[in-house]
Amino acid sequence: SPSLLGSLQPLRLMCYCFTQLDMGCCGMTLNSIPLHPASLRPLRTSVGASLQRHKRNWVWNQFFVLEEYTGDDPLYVGKLHSDVDKGEGKVKYVLNGEGASSIFTIDENTGDIHATKRLDREEQPYYTLRAQARDRATNLPVEPESEFVIKVQDINDNEPKFLDGPYNAQVPEMSPVGTSVVEVKATDADDPTYGNSARVVYSILEGQPYFSVEPKTGIVRTALPNMDREARDQYLLVIQAKDMVGQMGGLSGTTSVTVTLTDVNDNPPRFSRKSYQFAVPESLPVASVVAKIKALDSDIGPNAEMDYRIIEGDGLGVFRVVPDKDTQEGVIILQKNLDFEKKSSYTLKIEASNRNIDPRFLSQGPFSDTAMVRLTVENVDEPPIFSPLSKMVVSEAAKVGTIIGTVSALDPDSTNSPIRYSIDRNTDLERFFNIESTTGVISTAKPLDREANAVHNITILAIEMDPSQVGKGAALITVMDINDNAPVFAIEYETILCESAGPGQVIETISAVDKDEPPSGHRFVFSLTAETAGNMNFTLRDNKDNTASILTKRGGFQRREQAMYRLPVLIVDSGTPALSSTNTLSIRVCDCDLDGTPQSCGTEAFMLSAGLSTGALIAILACIIILLVLVLLIVTMRRRKKEPLILDEDRDVRENIVRYDDEGGGEEDTEAFDMVALRNLNAVRDSKARRDVTPEVPTLYCSRPPPYKITPDNGIFREFIWDRLKDADVDPSAPPYDSLQTYAFEGSGSVAESLSSLDSLSTDSEQNYDYLSDWGPRFRKLADLYGHSDSSNIFSS
Repeated sequence: SPSLLGSLQPLRLMCYCFTQLDMGCCGMTLNSIPLHPASLRPLRTSVGASLQRHKRNWVWNQFFVLEEYTGDDPLYVGKLHSDVDKGEGKVKYVLNGEGASSIFTIDENTGDIHATKRLDREEQPYYTLRAQARDRATNLPVEPESEFVIKVQDINDNEPKFLDGPYNAQVPEMSPVGTSVVEVKATDADDPTYGNSARVVYSILEGQPYFSVEPKTGIVRTALPNMDREARDQYLLVIQAKDMVGQMGGLSGTTSVTVTLTDVNDNPPRFSRKSYQFAVPESLPVASVVAKIKALDSDIGPNAEMDYRIIEGDGLGVFRVVPDKDTQEGVIILQKNLDFEKKSSYTLKIEASNRNIDPRFLSQGPFSDTAMVRLTVENVDEPPIFSPLSKMVVSEAAKVGTIIGTVSALDPDSTNSPIRYSIDRNTDLERFFNIESTTGVISTAKPLDREANAVHNITILAIEMDPSQVGKGAALITVMDINDNAPVFAIEYETILCESAGPGQVIETISAVDKDEPPSGHRFVFSLTAETAGNMNFTLRDNKDNTASILTKRGGFQRREQAMYRLPVLIVDSGTPALSSTNTLSIRVCDCDLDGTPQSCGTEAFMLSAGLSTGALIAILACIIILLVLVLLIVTMRRRKKEPLILDEDRDVRENIVRYDDEGGGEEDTEAFDMVALRNLNAVRDSKARRDVTPEVPTLYCSRPPPYKITPDNGIFREFIWDRLKDADVDPSAPPYDSLQTYAFEGSGSVAESLSSLDSLSTDSEQNYDYLSDWGPRFRKLADLYGHSDSSNIFSS
């Protein structure tokens, strides 16, 4: 600026101005005279030091370059020049820093700076570079290195964008004009400090006349009053943002805003009809749903919740109405039983009102509505109805056929159909009672026993002409007691009498029970029977409290003389007529200790006193049981000892079964069975001593020849059998008892030896069968077949 330049005198200033694309780019050069105070380094002072003036660095104003340049030639940025440069070509200019060489180039002779690439301010708004003037010959700097900035000048190349769009907003219906709905915000990447490239204004393209937008703030507001959700509940708006303050040539961007009207309670409930009529059967049980009515409300959610109530009518108390929270219906419920014969119809006036009322809309009228409901009671054929529970009393002494009482039932219908009575036999399984079908008179059918069943609760059925209509009633029959059971001992007594007991000693206290229950309670009288009243051993004393005591008349009881006494006792009750029974009390004589505790009683005690104790009896019994067990074990072992013989014999037989699946060998085939013992009759066998049994006498055939005569015909077989017997006698592995031995011997072989033809295949030479004629008449046929000159041909065929 001129003021700045004026303050920098005597600084010499050179300005190069160029015009390109209507934008001025100036480069300023300052000489190296250090005069500007702002560019001086801080002065350092110290003891013994003097102030020093430092040389001022280059100071450059900013260079400007237009972004998005698309020309063919490099874009001129500015020019660098040093006062040292006299135009003789001795000075060269060097450029370093951001983008040097890659983006910005400098002419080392003239100092002209050009941009070789298209620049984008939104990517990098400025570049910091360093310039230096050097001597071309020595490459030494002639000026200190200085830093300058090339700033990228903005153009309007970015449209506004709604980064948060699209938008969704809500606003209550019936909102006043100007109610804020939502604020939209658009951003522009251009430089907001330069020109109007980033100055945005908003406008609404779609959504008028219902909504508007503030141009500067982007706040969307309602533009019409009384927008009704029930008429339309959603709007789609298109908002535009345009830079350059909306001027022509500016760039723009759009976004959508979906506005939903939320519900308010601006609609009252209304019944679709003013009167309703329903039919209700009189047999409907209490708490049943009679009918449902519904008032319509255009609102939704809590604004549509309703309450129902009966405000007048003759059905108050008989019916009630409650809301259904899911369907918002009014549910009419029965509270009392209906009776067509008493009242055949009811009228109700029911009101439906909103539960949540908005005071702003009260001026529109009451938020409630009423309707009349007429309920007609339908007649239903009902079963007969009994009078209250019938209680009857009968004596257990009543004879069969005694009338106990009468039950009655009435048909509640106007037809008053005739009724037949019967007893539900599931409640009278033993058929103690009968009922007269037309009159309902109940009588006994069997003798009753109060002690078996004191109360009978039977069900009476009342049946109309239509069998489906059955009424049920109850009859409670109580059986009255009579004195028909004699008293008996309360328990089964076990009375003990010690041998040391003296005269007049109480040995037992007895009591009685009676199944009867007289109104005044039981009163029992105890006594001995007439036959035992004069006995000299015991007496009885009635205690007058339904108990009696048994006392001894003498002492010196001995169990050896008599171990058991039986005392008959007579018990009489107080019934009318009185009943009695004779009960026998058993008294055992025992030996007791000093405290009276019995030690031994009766016959058992007498046997023990004779010298045979209980322990001795147990020992004898144990010995007998042990002996029986031993005998059973011996018998069992002997049986098991014989069983393995059969098993071993079976096993030996099975092991000597050999299966031949080939045709070769004949007598000379020893593959399956060792025939050495049969062929080598003179072989010497080593005698083996048995390891389990030592023979007491020598083996018979080892010491002397056989007792029978040996003939040439059977000698070879006898020798074979002797050898097998000796092997069995001295075999250490043979069992110490008789076993099954298999003697299989085929003799010493045939005169013809082996007839096998297997060997004939081992040579290619012809066989000579002339020797067959020497074998006798049995081989004559073979000799004729094979013993002539053509035998080889016959054989081969």
